[in-house]
Amino acid sequence: MVSVIVPVYKVEKHLNKCIESILNQTYTDIEVILVDDGSPDRCGEICDLYARKDGRVKVIHKENGGQGSARNAGLKVAKGSYISFIDSDDWVDRNMFEELIQIAQRTEADIVGGGSSL
Repeated sequence: MVSVIVPVYKVEKHLNKCIESILNQTYTDIEVILVDDGSPDRCGEICDLYARKDGRVKVIHKENGGQGSARNAGLKVAKGSYISFIDSDDWVDRNMFEELIQIAQRTEADIVGGGSSL
């Protein structure tokens, strides 16, 4: 399983696209941990909506502590063999996790990463 940790703060207009890109992966053995870092907009509500719609989504609501604090909160509940961090104003290609896991297994790497393209 891949645990995908997404720190969430003031990204209301980007959040749906981010979450949808994660949930629509070709690799489906994932848990998505959305960490609402005390966001003052509707981000917390959006996170809760996704948790109600998809059992793979977990939500943590916490006081604002910054991105590192949010990532650490997600790590505390993560259950996956692999961990991924995705910023809440980004989105990922549909086959990203499938390709990264194949590389990790083929090369027996401890860490794999990808680039970005616009």
